[in-house]
Amino acid sequence: MEPFLFSVPCLFGLEGLVGEELRRLKLDGVAVENGRVVFRGGWEAMAAANIRMRMGERVLLRLGAFPARSFEELFQGVRALPLEDFIPKTGKFPVKGHCLNSQLHSVPDCQAIVKKAAVERLGKHYGLSWLPETGELYQLQFSIMKDRVEVFLDTSGAGLHKRGYRAVGNDAPLRETLAAAMVELARYRGRDFFWDPFCGSGTIVIEAALTALNRAPGLNRSFSAQHWPVVPETVWTQTREAARAAEFHGEYRILGSDNDPQSLNIAISNAKKAGVGKLIRFEEADATKHDLPAERGVIVCNPPYGERMMEQRSAQRLYQALGRHLKYADNWDKCIISSEPEFEHYFGRRADKKRKLYNGMIQCNLYQYFKGDRRK
Repeated sequence: MEPFLFSVPCLFGLEGLVGEELRRLKLDGVAVENGRVVFRGGWEAMAAANIRMRMGERVLLRLGAFPARSFEELFQGVRALPLEDFIPKTGKFPVKGHCLNSQLHSVPDCQAIVKKAAVERLGKHYGLSWLPETGELYQLQFSIMKDRVEVFLDTSGAGLHKRGYRAVGNDAPLRETLAAAMVELARYRGRDFFWDPFCGSGTIVIEAALTALNRAPGLNRSFSAQHWPVVPETVWTQTREAARAAEFHGEYRILGSDNDPQSLNIAISNAKKAGVGKLIRFEEADATKHDLPAERGVIVCNPPYGERMMEQRSAQRLYQALGRHLKYADNWDKCIISSEPEFEHYFGRRADKKRKLYNGMIQCNLYQYFKGDRRK
């Protein structure tokens, strides 16, 4: 039955980074596509991607693909898939999906057809006229794009950005996968001083600490496929053991500062839950007045930005003050994400490199300013 084809959806702008990450895990057939990365492998590859990947959103097992321009073609295509190879008699199999540029464009109607076809296929295989769906979760997902259908099983369950350390957050949390990508783009590996002067609930500095340790972000959470009888339990235990054996141990200089004491308390709590509380120092401070904590290092941050006019003007004034404060921080690499289209104008300097990213549905840019020796 193996190898399988897996699909990893990711935030727009992160496809290349996720592809590189999967190649570093030595997975086969890695191919970067728009909005996702695919790879091939068995259950070991699936477990490795779930447990060790930092920037992908989830791991989907592709059950099949076929053209469909009518509900009948959709029904017959799903009914032909070997669902019983994965879903047991008592498995729960809810359906969700999306349609784009296709003759089949009603998502609720497509959900109903996919569900009906799955029920017929599994009911016939198990000799049941009614399926109890009282067991483990087997989330079915479909994608219909340009009249081509792909059907998947979600092996992850909760999105991979949910590491388990952030039970609470502040008003504008940054998704963990995006924070990890910012750390990656800053080329931080644990050797430099790392500072987030707008640390909020601590997501960026926590992801920096996990990166420095080379600690698998999914080490302490569970996944849907972990409860599937078709996947050997040894796959998960061996993958976790290998991840722990690959960790680094050293002294790291990571600082998170913020002018909101309530956010700092949340950040400290989250860092403890993530197991990196002892690696990060937190300080209450104004980012536009805080002395540089070291002679050189890396700044990665997500300063506040406003959706409403008054908030936006306040954010613009903040960018001006930050730019003046960091004007002579030439020994620091700076990676700043913002949705403000005129950020460079207010910051007072054109970025050495700019990259389009999305924070949820908000289009942003990551502005990168390199230290003097990296501009040559």
